[in-house]
Amino acid sequence: MAVLSLFILLAGALFLSLAIAWAPDKSVDDLKQKWAPAPSKFIDVQGLQVHVRDEGLADDPVPVMLIHGTSSSLHTWEPWVKALKAERRVITMDLPGFGLTGPNQENDYSTTAYVRFILDLMDTLHLSKVVLGGNSLGGEIAWEVAAAAPARIDKLILVDAAGYAFTPKSIPVGFQIARMPMMSWVMDHCLPRSMVESSVKNVYARPEKVTPALVDRYEAMMLREGNRPALRQRISQLAIGDHAELIKTIRVPTLILWGGKDQLIPPENAAWFQRDIANSKLIMFDELGHVPQEENPVVTVAAVRIFLQ
Repeated sequence: MAVLSLFILLAGALFLSLAIAWAPDKSVDDLKQKWAPAPSKFIDVQGLQVHVRDEGLADDPVPVMLIHGTSSSLHTWEPWVKALKAERRVITMDLPGFGLTGPNQENDYSTTAYVRFILDLMDTLHLSKVVLGGNSLGGEIAWEVAAAAPARIDKLILVDAAGYAFTPKSIPVGFQIARMPMMSWVMDHCLPRSMVESSVKNVYARPEKVTPALVDRYEAMMLREGNRPALRQRISQLAIGDHAELIKTIRVPTLILWGGKDQLIPPENAAWFQRDIANSKLIMFDELGHVPQEENPVVTVAAVRIFLQ
């Protein structure tokens, strides 16, 4: 009898936890009003409706294109765009599988697929050459585009970029759960806000800077229909360090920005990029974490403006 009572108690606790954390998908139409106001637009890129912002000087011959990281969105670049758009044309987008763009039909979230996507997006926007920048996954995509199509890249900006094999000191809890196949049903239907908040704080050096509004944004982007399964697919398709030998082939001027307190991609990776890219400059921000463009946009974009001039 005691065993049955314990089972009922545990089952009840599990049911209550699931009920509290229950978070069904939201359609992109439900999210557009708050998260895609003007100048956001959705453009067709190889059959996928891609969330894009194209701001600043329309006649800029070499626009700046910025790529966000895993589970992020174009919103991560908003402070940089605000600072740069008076001087440059700045293009940001939500990658397939993330933000409001959502999943692709092929369920292909390999870096190779993302490189092809960026080149397709450039073709759709009739861009022959860009300054290409990216954070984390976005940084990896940026340098792989530079390696694959060097004639189309004027300069590179790598912000805590992936590329080499590395051992994280700490992994956001959301990423850890996405790596567990047995948790797929729970992940697809539940999203505790505390997990989102913990994951965002994990990539900040100063977690007290993570505001409720910032957690709202990351939570909303995760709830976009299809994004949670896409994150699992992306993580299962990771091939960390597999293309690192290509980094030495990059010849374009490159600015490497890094948070000295990055717990996900350790700061020594920054020195490896500087070593392997001949025409590169490294700036280390000792008090910042994995997303320095969010954590301190003022000092980081100041370095970018100097580099672009």
